[in-house]
Amino acid sequence: MKGPIMKVGQLLSTIPEALPADYAAELMKLQSQAPPMGAGFVKRRMQAELGAGWRERFAEFDLKPAAAASLGQVHRAKSLDGETLACKLQYPEMASAVETDLAQLDLIFSLHRRMSAAIDTREIAYEIRERVREELDYVREAKVAKLYGLMLDKVPFVRVPLIHEGLSTRRLLTMQWLDGEKLTEFESAPQNTRDAIAVGLFDAWWLPFLRYGVIHGDPHLGNYTVAGNGLGEVEAINLFDYGCVRIFPPRFVLGVVELYRALRANDESRLAGAYAMWGFPKLTRGTFEAMNVWARFICGPILDDRVRTAADGVSVAEYGRKEIGAVMRALRAGGGGLVVPREFVFLERATIGLGGAFLRLGAKLNFHRMYEDAIADFDEASVARRQSEGLKTVGLFV
Repeated sequence: MKGPIMKVGQLLSTIPEALPADYAAELMKLQSQAPPMGAGFVKRRMQAELGAGWRERFAEFDLKPAAAASLGQVHRAKSLDGETLACKLQYPEMASAVETDLAQLDLIFSLHRRMSAAIDTREIAYEIRERVREELDYVREAKVAKLYGLMLDKVPFVRVPLIHEGLSTRRLLTMQWLDGEKLTEFESAPQNTRDAIAVGLFDAWWLPFLRYGVIHGDPHLGNYTVAGNGLGEVEAINLFDYGCVRIFPPRFVLGVVELYRALRANDESRLAGAYAMWGFPKLTRGTFEAMNVWARFICGPILDDRVRTAADGVSVAEYGRKEIGAVMRALRAGGGGLVVPREFVFLERATIGLGGAFLRLGAKLNFHRMYEDAIADFDEASVARRQSEGLKTVGLFV
């Protein structure tokens, strides 16, 4: 089974210098499709999850998968009252397969550290282990999906599927089926359509983070679709897959907002304070300057108060190459070994993944104004309160 290593490959593909270039290149070749389970196997797996009479609990159930992911596959079904459902069924023996692949990953990381890498990967490895293990628990994912429904309840342009708890277990997640087309189908759509989709994506990722300290850490193109209204207009963004979700301490969220504000003011002391909130308490001068290069690149679109694309005229192939190269050279010159705090991993992944979607769409927006509106009433205590209440409401404890 290649599911777990595909998931690890997806996580590592956006973290510069996390692995040697040849390892990273091989992981990035992995496709997001795993060999499907056959009909007989699916029947046995469904019986294991819902019991011998599982088939009687559905009006229809398609034994052929509608989609495949890294840890399971999705089957289209229909409830007894006629609602179309998506049943995500986990591949067998995934827990042991994940542990085997994580052990191999630890070995690769260990070897890489001995090669005087610019980045110390120990915290990265810890974070990946925690998040991948969480993805195995579909009961937890159901609670996170409910949390997203709560967080995005006032955002009508983003849809979160409803969960059917009575048809779900730790390894089977049954939810509302949301029709939509792949984002890539809209790459040639009118500019206003592409811009509307980009606004929806921004809201889906950044509003939960800035208001609740929660971020969807797996922003690859398969985790959302675009729904139309039948008149050629975009009606909503459908957001899927809530296994890889990171819940942050409110203090870290404050650090992210502070970093943006410090960059806007070009205030070095404030920048240092923001990095400390992120988990970078002691930076040498060279490392500090390297971090600033990376921060200005990541925050570039939201620092610039004008309508622009995410890449702003730079080709997709070259986007970020110069900045990443400058950062790595500066870190190596300072002796390397920068310890990356675990919270950094999924924030960076989400930022880069979302930026990639904006690039695919060629969206032209004033990202600065969007971000300013999102943080207009930002307050760390309010984030802590919302997060605590939200987690309690859905029964999720961290």
